[in-house]
Amino acid sequence: MDTLTHALSGALLARATEPENPRPDQLPRRLRMWVGFWAAAFPDSDFITRFIDPLTYLTMHRGITHSVILLPLWALGLSLLFMLLVRGKYSWRAFAGVVALGIGIHILGDVFTAFGTMIFAPFSTWRAQIPTTFIIDPYFTMIIVAGLVAAVIWNLTRMPAIIGLAVLAAYVGFQGIQHHRAVAVGEAYAARLQLEDTAVEAIPQPFSPFHWMIVIPGKNVYHMSYVSLWRDDIPDIPPDDANWLRQVYASYYPPREALWKRVPRFGSADESSLAEQVWYSQALAAYRQFALYPALYRVDRAKDDLCVWFNDLRFALAGSNMPFRYGACRKSAEGVWRVYRLFNDNDGREILDAIPH
Repeated sequence: MDTLTHALSGALLARATEPENPRPDQLPRRLRMWVGFWAAAFPDSDFITRFIDPLTYLTMHRGITHSVILLPLWALGLSLLFMLLVRGKYSWRAFAGVVALGIGIHILGDVFTAFGTMIFAPFSTWRAQIPTTFIIDPYFTMIIVAGLVAAVIWNLTRMPAIIGLAVLAAYVGFQGIQHHRAVAVGEAYAARLQLEDTAVEAIPQPFSPFHWMIVIPGKNVYHMSYVSLWRDDIPDIPPDDANWLRQVYASYYPPREALWKRVPRFGSADESSLAEQVWYSQALAAYRQFALYPALYRVDRAKDDLCVWFNDLRFALAGSNMPFRYGACRKSAEGVWRVYRLFNDNDGREILDAIPH
């Protein structure tokens, strides 16, 4: 979830939980909502790990600042900071509950995305995820904004804020139903092909709660399809110069017409041995912690140089380059594998970026 949406949800929750008749030692409404706003934005302060390197950020994002175990510690620290900012007018105890709620709703919001959240950090790197919501969901954000606007218009009661949160919960529940339907589409396909011992995963897609990417991971191959649970007709194939939105929209097919493709984990037969060797090399140890559906992107050979690149299929989207491409390169047959990032700049040019690991 984007940071602004998180922050707005914190403000909405702060208003919804405001006492009907606050005591003098409790926060006034405006301050309470601002505290909720900034507290809910706080977990994304882990962006500072970008200054180390992008791979460290990738593996540490949604880590200790998103931990339910460390939440009391963060709540205490922020409460003391807010107390200092208001020059002791309110005690840290007046801030603590609002701060804890703000951090908590941020963590919960991130759990509903496919990125994964290390809620038990630093004791575990396991990433909790209930993938019902795309990481940027305009409907999700608009519900929160509508709740805040209603709370300002009807400011004598907290009921508009409570209703806003209830509608938000209902929307996530609705997305959960669509997730279940998408998984059922994948299970039906797996049954037809007699794919045994496979787990079907459905990943939310942008612009619609009815758009899903279905992934059936096997030992060395993925079965993938993009489906629309709303559409009945087969979309027209967009021209090559069609804009990105049109390409994305046209990539989702009705379940009965779903286009399934097989994506080998380690590429073609002549690449698989090398790709598997590189994937399990020490150079890519950090990336292995992050990539949920890794697949070979390509192998680059130039004289004695050799680079092997991988994608995470969670982030495959029609009409766009996949983010988070990493690989390992060596300068000779006896050279050491070193980790690199492959990304596109604003002009679409590929940039190879060394990672200091």
